[in-house]
Amino acid sequence: MRYFSYLIGLLLLWSVAGSSPAQAQERYRLSGYIRDASRGVLPGASVVVPALAAGATTDSTGFYSFLLPAGRHQLVISFIGYQSQTRDLNLTRAQRLSFTLAESSNTLGEVVVEGSGTLEQKLQTTQMSVERLTAAEAKLLPALFGEVDLLKTLQLKPGVQNGGEGTSGLFVRGGSSDQNLVLVDDAVVYNPAHLFGLFSVFNPDAVQSVDLYKGGFPAQYGGRLSSVIDVKMREGDNQKIVTSGGIGLISSRLTVEGPIVKDKGSFLLSGRRTYFDVFTRQINKASENNPDYNPIPDYYFYDFNAKGNYKLGDKDQVFLSGYLGRDVFGFGSQGGFDFNFSWGNTLGAARWSHVFNKRLFLNTTASYTNYKYDVTNKLDQFSFNLASDIQDLALRSDLDYTPNDRHAFKFGAQLINHRFGVGRLQAGSADGRLSIGSDVAYRGLEGGLYASDNFKATDKLQLEYGLRLSGFQSGSNSYAGLEPRGSARYSLTPKTSLKASYALMYQYVHLVTNSGATLPTDIWYPSRQSVKPQRSQQAAAGVSFLLGDGKYLLTNEVYYKWAQNQVDFKDGAQLFVNPDLDSEFLFGKGWAYGNELYLEKKTGRTTGWIGYTLSWSKRQFLPQRGTTGINEGRVFYPSFDRRHNLTVVVLHKLTERLNLTGSFVYTTGNATTLPAARFAVQDIFGGDLSAVPVYPDRNTFRLAPYNRLDLGLVWKLKPNRWVPESDLTFSVYNAYNRRNPYFVYFDQVRAGGEDTPVTSYRARQVSLFPTIPAVTYNFKF
Repeated sequence: MRYFSYLIGLLLLWSVAGSSPAQAQERYRLSGYIRDASRGVLPGASVVVPALAAGATTDSTGFYSFLLPAGRHQLVISFIGYQSQTRDLNLTRAQRLSFTLAESSNTLGEVVVEGSGTLEQKLQTTQMSVERLTAAEAKLLPALFGEVDLLKTLQLKPGVQNGGEGTSGLFVRGGSSDQNLVLVDDAVVYNPAHLFGLFSVFNPDAVQSVDLYKGGFPAQYGGRLSSVIDVKMREGDNQKIVTSGGIGLISSRLTVEGPIVKDKGSFLLSGRRTYFDVFTRQINKASENNPDYNPIPDYYFYDFNAKGNYKLGDKDQVFLSGYLGRDVFGFGSQGGFDFNFSWGNTLGAARWSHVFNKRLFLNTTASYTNYKYDVTNKLDQFSFNLASDIQDLALRSDLDYTPNDRHAFKFGAQLINHRFGVGRLQAGSADGRLSIGSDVAYRGLEGGLYASDNFKATDKLQLEYGLRLSGFQSGSNSYAGLEPRGSARYSLTPKTSLKASYALMYQYVHLVTNSGATLPTDIWYPSRQSVKPQRSQQAAAGVSFLLGDGKYLLTNEVYYKWAQNQVDFKDGAQLFVNPDLDSEFLFGKGWAYGNELYLEKKTGRTTGWIGYTLSWSKRQFLPQRGTTGINEGRVFYPSFDRRHNLTVVVLHKLTERLNLTGSFVYTTGNATTLPAARFAVQDIFGGDLSAVPVYPDRNTFRLAPYNRLDLGLVWKLKPNRWVPESDLTFSVYNAYNRRNPYFVYFDQVRAGGEDTPVTSYRARQVSLFPTIPAVTYNFKF
């Protein structure tokens, strides 16, 4: 607390110093809200005075605020997918001006690929290593089975790797998938994936925007090492009832929104469901009398999003949001065997937004998070059940204070009460003669205090710096750490900026997994006496250029990240329902470094981006706990290490109602472990020879490079009396039918037939997806 007090004093001193010099010209504060035509707020919208290169971006409540010199100014108000506005203003006193933007008459016309304002604004912002995406952008890109996926779109950004063919997991700048903090309206999502990782849980119809922080993390975020994915849900139309949705190849969506009280409050309800099970159940039913028939497993997932808001007055507004999602997988055989597996998230958040005055704002949020999975097996009279979950109750409060045009302070606190259901096992027979039960659970308390300042030192130099104090307690074990954060931007010229950032992060919860990809059965586990928090530091530097009269932005960033207390497991570790799981852990260190090159174009008939990443990620686990560590302490590459990653995204406006889209991906193949040789062993009774594989160091082999081309066409239908506003989206996934590797296995080769000895082994590659065409009908009325 002493260090935190010093920081508060330092920030207040900066505040006084920043406002004391006499101003050459009187300045007044301009503030207000930016909303869409339905009066829903637009976070990330911008108000700019081009002549002064001054302006502001709205926060999560749609509020903006900045100082301007007295006099006449021309304002430009803009947001992706909306018609920009130009307003003349004669500023003679502090004013509050709110703006309402209308959706573009053809939202597919001027296609833009970022939601963080103009390229000039991106050049001038202090924050680096940030990507912003809106659902409107993601809907334009071709997708697997036509199912729009926000996380897969983020995988097209530099520095972001996927976990392999068909997965939606993110591996950001050399970090593992559990090192990403995923938030939906400030509530944590522990498993953001459906269908074993093929799709994300984010229904695009319910999402307003997604911000991805790869480095230089603002002080208000904590608890993870590699990235922050901040998802904001849409607010409903508060003028009229609107129904929209889509019918696709594997799922359908429906959204209803409208006013609670016009101009004061609104609601949004959005649902999505797949229908694999509708077809598989009919097939199974038709063949139930065939004794040789093997039933097809049933599978489906669904999402339900809800959000409401209401203005209590000019200074107060409340928001309620929730999410419920489940995956259900079932298999039953005619031999009396039944297998059922379900998993999913439940989220809820309540936020109160209060405006004290034009310089001071408060947001307080209470949230609930629950992620759980349940596996049930039944064979005749014997049943088996395995389950695990994590549950959070959280409270956070964030205070924004803008004393003048040189400083913008943020202060806040957060408290999370964790409950970790590490494993619950129940097994028994129907007659009660056999009954086994076990339940392992822990509790933890995580907290954080932070303060930060965005300081405009000169017209060319801008700094953002802060400090976060975090802590964690589980039982009699407690940990705490200081997390300094800082970033800077220096304008060499009006079209060239230099940027740098540094961040230290702690992670107090860990994902227990013995596989390379996140699975629904992975277990979240707290820091304890012998399980110390993970810790990482990241430094980054970059340069940005505006090219071609401001039509292109070229950025080049380099980063270096080093981490301690990285978690892995002993060979043969027992992970499920283990009351002494601490003893199964191994701890090591890691490094990641690389270069990200990014070129984007946001205006005109053809827009898009090109990203290239050259990167390395390494791990080392020295001998410990009576083991030889991993690779006897030698450095190795984790499975998600990629040397090269190239993405190209193009969106082209063919006509007013036709848009062609395409994306191309090339990456170095996954690192994997394969046997280097086999030796023959014969049992003591003189039986057949057995071939025992010999494995080299971990991940010494590379699968073949991954590359894929996806194409899409969006045809906006002309509305009339009988046809609502709608479009048909055609997509082709893996257009040239590249057989990308999913995993490799080995076949036995026998020279003389099935009864002859094995002479060699042949590697076989398994691929998931060939060329897959899809069509989706989207509507709104």
